[in-house]
Amino acid sequence: MMAKNNAGYLGVSEPISLSGPTEKDLIQTAEVEKFLADAGLYESQDQAVSREEVLGKLDQTVKAWIKKATRVSGYGEQFVQEANAKIFTFGSYRLGVHGPGADIDTLCVGPRHATRNDYFFRCLHDMLAEMPEVSELHPVPDAHVPVLGFKLCGVSIDLLYANLAHVVIPDDLDLSQDSILHNVDEQAVRSLNGCRVTDQILRLVPNIPSFRTTLRFMRYWGKRRGVYSNVIGFLGGINWAILVARICQLYPNASPSMLISRFFRVFSQWKWPNPVILCHIEEGPLGLPVWDPRRNFRDRGHQMPIITPAYPCMNSSYNVSSSTKYVMIQEFTRGFEICQAIDENRATWDDLFEPYPFFELYRNYLEIGITARNEDDLRNWKGWVESRLRQLVLKFERYTHEMLLAHPHPRDFSDGSRLLHSFYFMGLWRKQTAQPQEAEQFDIRGIVNEFKISVLAYVHRREGMDIEVSHVKRKDIPLVCFSWWSTSSTFFQNSRQEQPCCF
Repeated sequence: MMAKNNAGYLGVSEPISLSGPTEKDLIQTAEVEKFLADAGLYESQDQAVSREEVLGKLDQTVKAWIKKATRVSGYGEQFVQEANAKIFTFGSYRLGVHGPGADIDTLCVGPRHATRNDYFFRCLHDMLAEMPEVSELHPVPDAHVPVLGFKLCGVSIDLLYANLAHVVIPDDLDLSQDSILHNVDEQAVRSLNGCRVTDQILRLVPNIPSFRTTLRFMRYWGKRRGVYSNVIGFLGGINWAILVARICQLYPNASPSMLISRFFRVFSQWKWPNPVILCHIEEGPLGLPVWDPRRNFRDRGHQMPIITPAYPCMNSSYNVSSSTKYVMIQEFTRGFEICQAIDENRATWDDLFEPYPFFELYRNYLEIGITARNEDDLRNWKGWVESRLRQLVLKFERYTHEMLLAHPHPRDFSDGSRLLHSFYFMGLWRKQTAQPQEAEQFDIRGIVNEFKISVLAYVHRREGMDIEVSHVKRKDIPLVCFSWWSTSSTFFQNSRQEQPCCF
């Protein structure tokens, strides 16, 4: 059910246009849908049925677990039989934009006596470990949002947990009610809001099929152009969903091809840090902190605020830095120029998706190499290092007063010649100023050393977990990197001037 306001439209302002698609727009939308299908972004009917079966098996598992947990807690048999836990989905699966092989983001909701540490991360973990259908079980209890990761019948699952104040979880539990957050801890609020935000987005868009096609397109575009990664400082799944939803509100009758073009036009010209919001921010009844730069000093520093639409409303894109914002605005501008060319039959949808020429744009790069003793250690070490790369970008910006910016590559590389070794790259460039002046030289060794010290302070660091950071010229980039990122677009050339940096 759509949540229209009293003025009869969705969102916080009137639509920009109520125009519907022309015949040309409908033809272009058919081209978009064919492009997505040819790119293999839709799962087959058999794959969809398999996912439903896996979710059914997961639901049975948590229902068996909660009865066992209740019995262990010393409750009587009647209460054991009434005990219940429920599985909810969120993220790309709930939004209907997941592709073949994608993870399923899930939330298990349990009663108050089934605590996270004692029952979810121990009892349920042990039950899953004994199931032959479960593999790659990986608990992360200390994460900002605690999660159990595993594969069930070959399908990747990320399982969050929230135990509510309820004595018994009803089968018709409605997570959209703010009262669901009463007397739960911060981790539970974050876990619950994955589902609450996803469902609220679907209520706030005027045409769900058009929203889904447009979002699927933009997610794929973001990955091809290297701007899809929340942890690195770009945008993640929920950020893209909110941005697309806002465009759908502003153009409620537009077809997907129109929405794609409007997306690039609107966000290439958006006056950041004005926030993107889908509904008015409300204080709510529970006194939880909400995004408010007038009151909260930290909120004032956010570069590209994209606000979640469910209470408590928060900035979902707080990881964005000056450097990554600059890269994304350039990409939005490029996208708008190509969409204009598509309208004039001077370009095709393929031009939008040419891989980002990361290793051709800069003269100077940082290579961050990491090693570990075994696969498990390397996986954990990579997760930690990736979460800290954003801090290195911020250190460059802070210590050089944003005169030296860093562009992090959103993925890691391995050349196969060294086992248990991965490396990351950052492109470095000097910000252009209005007044021509002699190029200032930057000695970044102190910044790099400070970053390494912070990374090596990892509380779960084990012997063999090491990191090295080195300056690499473009001509010395390993060849394996170029197999992932091809040459720059023939339609659009980046105009950034290259200048050397001092190391």
